[in-house]
Amino acid sequence: MGSATGSYYVALKRITKAANSALSLRKVFNSIAKSAARAVGTNSSCILFLDPQKEYLITLGSHGLSDLYLKKGPIGAHKSLPEIAEGKIVHIADATHDERVQYPEVAQEQGIASMLGVPILKGGGAIGELRIYTREPRHFTDADRGFLLSVADICALVFERAELQRPMEAAKEALRKSSKTAKLSPVPTTTPIRPTSFAHPSEEDFARVLDFYCIEWLYEPRSFPLKWVGGRVVEMFTPDFYLPELDLYVELTTLRQKLVTEKNRKVRQLKELYPEVNVRLLTKDDFLKLLAKYGYGPLGEAKVEGVDRVLFSHTQLQRRVRSLGRQISHEYAGQRLVLVGILKGVVCFMSDLMQNLGIPVTVDFMAISYYGGADQVVKITRDLDSSITGQHVLMVEDIVDTGMTLNYVLGHLSAHNPASLRVCAMLDKRARRLIDVPLDYVGFEIPDEFVVGYGLDYRGEYRNLPFIGILRPELIQSGE
Repeated sequence: MGSATGSYYVALKRITKAANSALSLRKVFNSIAKSAARAVGTNSSCILFLDPQKEYLITLGSHGLSDLYLKKGPIGAHKSLPEIAEGKIVHIADATHDERVQYPEVAQEQGIASMLGVPILKGGGAIGELRIYTREPRHFTDADRGFLLSVADICALVFERAELQRPMEAAKEALRKSSKTAKLSPVPTTTPIRPTSFAHPSEEDFARVLDFYCIEWLYEPRSFPLKWVGGRVVEMFTPDFYLPELDLYVELTTLRQKLVTEKNRKVRQLKELYPEVNVRLLTKDDFLKLLAKYGYGPLGEAKVEGVDRVLFSHTQLQRRVRSLGRQISHEYAGQRLVLVGILKGVVCFMSDLMQNLGIPVTVDFMAISYYGGADQVVKITRDLDSSITGQHVLMVEDIVDTGMTLNYVLGHLSAHNPASLRVCAMLDKRARRLIDVPLDYVGFEIPDEFVVGYGLDYRGEYRNLPFIGILRPELIQSGE
């Protein structure tokens, strides 16, 4: 057995033992990172996993890397060695001058020369990365790569096991805290990677409010050096949270004057040293005011009262609309498109969608009403202003549930003999479908819940919410 093969064998035994231990998730990954680095003859490595939105990488294990390097800033999955997120192995020969390295200046400061990253795969897609760092330029062998891919497979199994255990642990914790449960009880659509613990209960409360509104956040993602002595960092400041959609670092504080004074000093110093960084020192009241500014929170009760939980945040909506816009623009390239919408619910979606189209478009609207009691019949009360004969038409819908209204409208539009007729729906409530109407573009499929916001209303209200939320069932049942 060769020396390299022998070291891989010994390392895999240690890694498997750690993976099957009762250690915490972070300690397991720290142990795996250490064994992997030593087996390939380096001193530094880290294990990262994608956040639920697949935008950022969260470090869950590391070995031989300084706190300054680990907290150099948010790691963008599509900015930092982006090919790994596509399932590829990436070798960086010079980490200080390669455009795929997000923080080359920090790599230079930390003496990092070369990097190798391998994907952690699940179901054919990347869910994370294993990265190896060297202090001297290094070419990794095929044997190194094969070994690290095996380690990545073990990491995937460890993470999957932790994810399966998480709902049970969360249920136990919820039961334990049931007597203290706050009014805001988030039910996220995906299980986010969370820190094992917060430094202060106020941080956990802050995170719960962010989760309720589906506002993306990273906990203590970056440390900023504030003071040096002889070229060595002697003081750093690590803000509590980073909110990517607002590009804002947040440091929480209580009203204890001593703490406020010290944190104000650090925030002022951070702004002086890093003027490009947006950072705020917030008390609980400050945060509620910040939320209200964006249409969220208790200070915006006229807008959110009655909303049980947020289903899709403003950022999630805009991200999906941009994606739909790119897809539609590509498929209709070189053609002129007529967008047709039904008033009033589609207004927000239509407005955002047409701004994300890179082709010539015209816009027209229809209005409808219903009559006939239980067996409602659709009546068109406002028809199109212009002819669509011979034109490419895209019917834009806010939500499709039974499909009966859309089926009627599509029949009406088809009678005008357009060159083509397709449908783009922001929301697809397939659980209520009665008529199988074709949907060519869909933003999100949603459960059988009553949703409001982003143009959707309940008795004329909630249209102006910047997100899509689920209305409290008792509000609908009571008829309020």
